[in-house]
Amino acid sequence: MRTINDYFSSDLARDTLGHWILLGDFEATEIEKRGIIIYDILQPSLCRLYEMDLLTTKYMRALISYEGIQRVETLPVPREALREALLNAVVHKAYESLTAIQIAVYDDKLEIFNCGYLPEDWTIENLLGSHRSRPYNPDIANAFFRAGEIETWGRGIERIISGCKAAGCPEPTFECRSGEVWTVFHYKTSQKTTEKTTEKTTEKATEKTTEKTTEKTTEKTTEKTTEKIVRYLRDNPKMSNKDLADVCGITEDGVYWNIKKLKEQGVIRRIGPDKGGYWEVVK
Repeated sequence: MRTINDYFSSDLARDTLGHWILLGDFEATEIEKRGIIIYDILQPSLCRLYEMDLLTTKYMRALISYEGIQRVETLPVPREALREALLNAVVHKAYESLTAIQIAVYDDKLEIFNCGYLPEDWTIENLLGSHRSRPYNPDIANAFFRAGEIETWGRGIERIISGCKAAGCPEPTFECRSGEVWTVFHYKTSQKTTEKTTEKTTEKATEKTTEKTTEKTTEKTTEKTTEKIVRYLRDNPKMSNKDLADVCGITEDGVYWNIKKLKEQGVIRRIGPDKGGYWEVVK
C-alpha cells in the first residue's frame, strides 16, 4: 500500500522548489518596511510539508497563562485552524508552478500563500459557503484521505473559520487572484504586545512575590525581636534600651519602636519613672 510519502519521494520533487515550503519571520506588515528576520526551507517528502512544530515553536509566540499550577500556552492562531490551512495549501497547490508554498509570520498576522486555482465556475463566495470537495490534485487528496488526515466533504474552509471562532480569534480572510491563493490569519493581539504583556505579568508577579517575601521576613524578624525583649524584661525588668539593643542585636531606635508596639498591645507596661522605674510583663 502506498503512503503519502510515495507521492512526493521522487528526485524531481526533491530538486524542485515548487515542492517545498518557505517559512519566514518578518519585522513589519508594511511593504516598505518588510525585512526578513529568519527563514527556513522545508524540503519534501510530502508527509513532512505540513508539520507545524517548527512553525509554532520557532516563529510563533504563545501567550502564557496558568490554570492552577498548570502552564497553558495559547498560540495567536488556533492549532486546528492552522493545521487545516496548511493541509489545504499542500493538497490544492498547483505543483506545475516552480514557486514554493510560503508562510510569512508578522507581528499581527500570519499569511499562507500558494499557487493554485479555483474551479472555473467558482468564486471565493463558493469557498466560504457550503460546497462539495473538488481538489486541484485528486491523487494527493486521496492519499491524505486514506492516511486519515483530511475529509472529502469540502469542509476545510469551514473548519478553519469555526476553529478561529471557537478560540475567540478574528476570522481569517481568503483571496484568490491570478493563480495565487492567500489565507491570512489576523491575531487578536500582536506578538509584540503579547511579549510585553507576558513581561509585565512576570514583572508584576515577581514584584508581588518579593513584596510578600519582604513583608513576611519583616514580620518574622519583628516577632523574634519582640519575643527577645519580653523574655529579657521578664528576667531583668530594669534593663535599659541600650542593654536591650546590645543583647537583641538591633539599634536603640529599634528597641524603642518594638517597646512602643508591645506597650500598645498591652504586653508590657512601665512602672515608675524612666529613671529608677522598671518594666512589668503583663502577658
